[in-house]
Parts: sequence; structure tokens; C-alpha cells
Amino acid sequence: MSKVWLVTGANSGFGRAFTEAAVAAGDVVVATARRPEALADLVAAHPDQVEALTLDVTDPEGIASVVADVVGRHGRIDVLVNNAGRTHVGAAEETTDAELRELFELHFFGPVALVRAVLPHMRERRSGAIVQLSSMGGQMSFAGFSAYSGTKFALEGFSEALADEVGPLGIKVLVVEPGAFRTSLFGNATASEEIADYADTVGTTRRMVGGADGSQPGDPAKAAAAVLTALGAETTPLRLPLGSDGLDAVVAHIDAQRMEIAAWEKVARDTTLDV
Repeated sequence: MSKVWLVTGANSGFGRAFTEAAVAAGDVVVATARRPEALADLVAAHPDQVEALTLDVTDPEGIASVVADVVGRHGRIDVLVNNAGRTHVGAAEETTDAELRELFELHFFGPVALVRAVLPHMRERRSGAIVQLSSMGGQMSFAGFSAYSGTKFALEGFSEALADEVGPLGIKVLVVEPGAFRTSLFGNATASEEIADYADTVGTTRRMVGGADGSQPGDPAKAAAAVLTALGAETTPLRLPLGSDGLDAVVAHIDAQRMEIAAWEKVARDTTLDV
């Protein structure tokens, strides 16, 4: 039986790639975006498989309404893909409260609200999958990405606990950690007002983001295929780094953490209470 997908940010990048991959697999996709008209070509090409709906994931009432509508018409949601997002560049000191809170609404509170909305239906059926689009920046970070990575770290921590909670109920959780893929992420980046003292650190990141759009090595279609393979596996991983750059960076970061912990192991263990 075909699956019913609910995909956020489906108008471009990974969201569109997931939509196309699910359609190719014979599934039905409810593709959401703030501008659903950008999906008109997919709806026209696959009228029985693709529906385009308006959804701003920072709107809790809109989330509840869309989920209720999809479940009411299709009877279920088999796969939720929390994909909507954008990047932001700025030193921690440069980033305003408003910029940080806006990013958390988009990357954390919105996805959390969607998870809570679909879970009652998945629990009832004892099946389903939740795909959380994180980033290699959800495992590591560097100058200029404190806000962006902060949201992704939060999403990954939430998702790790979520996986423990819903796994016994037949529901999968998959956290996807892409490196640099040929999406519009860098092209739609926002940035904080600059402070000159961070020119040598954050400035490098600003230039990288500003000049990398359109030259990223990753293929979103191949990423979507990898995610479908992981979801179809008997044992789906919790985390799936994608792209050679992302995979190498995550592995190097884990190795560096191991070395740092080993260097301070004695100090750490000597904190045990003397009895």
C-alpha cells in the first residue's frame, strides 16, 4: 500500500527532492510551503499523488489545521519530513535575540509542534516515520554558525529522546545530517550586523556562504534516495550523515572529541566523591 507523506518546505531543495522520490516510489505526498504555487508543476504532473498546501511551520494553528485536514482526507500520515529551514550567519555577540528566536521557531519549535500533531495518529496505528532535517552543523559547529547550529543541536537532542520513546511503538525517527548540497540554503541565508573584531573568524564563514551557492557538491536527489533506503531498512539509523564532506567532518569531530576526553580522563574521574 502506498504511503502518505507530509513534507514541509517542499517547494525547493531537499523538500522538493523528497517529494519527487516519494512520488517515484508510488506514494502520495502532501507538499507544504509558504508559497505552494511553486509546486504547481509537480501537482500538474502527478495530480493523483501530489497536493500542495500552504503552511508556515512557525504557525501552531496552521500546523494543527493541516495535520487534521490530511488525516481527515487520507486517514493517516505515514511519513513526516520536517525540512523547512534556512541558514543564518553571525557571531554569537552579533546575533540578536529576535534573530535567534526566529531561527528557533523555524528549526525547533515548528518541527516539535508537527511531531506532537502527528504522533497521536502514528501511535494509534503503531507505525510511521519522522524525518528530521538537521545538518552536519547539528553535530559540530564553527565561527558564525552559533545560532544555526544551536537550533540543530536542539533538534537532534529532542529527536534522540523521541526515538527512545516512540521506537517501542513502531515509529521510526531519522535525523538527516547533510553536508553542502546543491540547494537554495546558502542563497537564502540571512546574516547579523557585523562587528569588526570578528572579521577574521566569522568573516571567513560569511565569505564561504556568500560564494558557495550553486557550487555545493551534494546532489539532493541522491540524498532523498539515501533517506528512502534508510527508512526502508529493517534497522533504520538514528543519524544519517550525507555527502563525503559531511561524513568526513562528523567523523573527524567525533575523533577529536575522543582525543580531548582521553587527555582529560584522569581529571574527570578524580571528581568522584571520597567515601
